[in-house]
Amino acid sequence: MRYEKEVVGRDAIADLPPVKAQQRNVEQRNAMRSTGLLLRDIGIAVIVLVLILQFYKPTIVFEHSMEDTLHPEDYVFLSKKAFVFGEIKSGDIVVFESKLLDERGSPKSLIKRVIGLPGDTMEVKDDGVYRNGVRLNEPYVKGEITPGVMAPVKVPEDSYFVLGDNRKVSMDSRTSEVGFVMSEKIKGKVIFRLFPLSTAGVIQ
Repeated sequence: MRYEKEVVGRDAIADLPPVKAQQRNVEQRNAMRSTGLLLRDIGIAVIVLVLILQFYKPTIVFEHSMEDTLHPEDYVFLSKKAFVFGEIKSGDIVVFESKLLDERGSPKSLIKRVIGLPGDTMEVKDDGVYRNGVRLNEPYVKGEITPGVMAPVKVPEDSYFVLGDNRKVSMDSRTSEVGFVMSEKIKGKVIFRLFPLSTAGVIQ
């Protein structure tokens, strides 16, 4: 009986996994757990990104027509739903699909400031822009100059009169190439500048 107990004891000890094997199993379980957590976090990040992109769109400024408010290579965010929940107002900076064509022959997107609303009468004189006979105070205009003279025109229904802040170089509603912008062509409102970091913040 004593001999049998000793044999059983030796066999039980022999069946135990080695210490290195135990460590390896623990490391494998930890690696699988870490991988699972990483995949979960990536999945959540993708879902959040998709949801964000339903409402916002990153856009890069390429031209000088909105200086000094926006500059080339500024990285801004466009609110695609801004005008679903609210109305377009004078002073809003918008991105819209213009009648101009880009180098690929596709409609060119422009960034301009809304100045005239449907039904407004717009006029450009030597001393500035007039809306419904009242001269506008426009501190955002580069050099405070709007070149040229434009006879009074009435903004059609469901359309908008837009101008660039850098009026000397901007092609906007003063020209037949751009003209009035129909609401269906407006892609959204520029609300935030992300880059450069020195000027990051809400766009006015």
